[in-house]
Amino acid sequence: MEHLDPQLIRTALIQALEEDLGSGDATSLACIPPEAESTARMNARERLTVAGLAFAEGAFRELAPNAVIRRCVKDGQSCEAGVTLLEVSGPSRALLSAERVALNFVQRLSGVATATARYVRLLEGTQTRILDTRKTTPGWRRFEKYAVRCGGGVNHRMGLHDRILIKDNHLAALVGADPDPVTAAVRRARAQFPSLFVQVEADTPDQAQRAAEAGADGILLDNMPPEVLRESLRRIAGRCQTEASGGIHEATVRAVAETGVNFISIGALTHSARAVDIGLDFLP
Repeated sequence: MEHLDPQLIRTALIQALEEDLGSGDATSLACIPPEAESTARMNARERLTVAGLAFAEGAFRELAPNAVIRRCVKDGQSCEAGVTLLEVSGPSRALLSAERVALNFVQRLSGVATATARYVRLLEGTQTRILDTRKTTPGWRRFEKYAVRCGGGVNHRMGLHDRILIKDNHLAALVGADPDPVTAAVRRARAQFPSLFVQVEADTPDQAQRAAEAGADGILLDNMPPEVLRESLRRIAGRCQTEASGGIHEATVRAVAETGVNFISIGALTHSARAVDIGLDFLP
């Protein structure tokens, strides 16, 4: 699993800590003696798949460089409620001041990983893989896509630059193109960016067939019920990768996978994942 750039993590943490601390943690400064030392454990309070422990460790180290930190599990690991994810010892004030930022990152990213792992489990026994989308929190895309990998999913495009996806609005803007919008778009994409993967969004089996005949590398089959997916796959005839997308949820994902598509993309992995319940508990 490709890890995140440590500098990217630190930049995000500094911004988050500045946002939270402002001129200082008034409560801890008022109530906690400067010499006080504590040990705290970050504990799962529900079943979850872990992601983002580097953010928690980094948050504590920003405020307490000499803190002793022990990771008890690894990113990507499934944990039951009650499991300790990380233990930290250091100045009490620093631990208290970093607590919320550390938890925010781990709760949010573990939520994405947990949601992804749930979909991955639903597809056990099939050849279909779960993909994410660009429907991510602004500024958090690399983090949330990392969390998808922690949950066993696969990243789609990181952005508009690394893959060509010809969508319905692109085709609408090419009405009247010769010989047809799909073929024209694929040809233009190949000519301009010959090294990029070219994918076409198709709304109908006819459109899917046209994209396959035009030489697309992949076809996104959008908002199709299983019977229409099967017809589209029959017409594509294995000429390229296939992806189903649009309105797919936990109750329907298995039926979609059983049509034989290579991938299923789920926007909800990132735009609707619930932050999981994790707490930081100070030891007596």
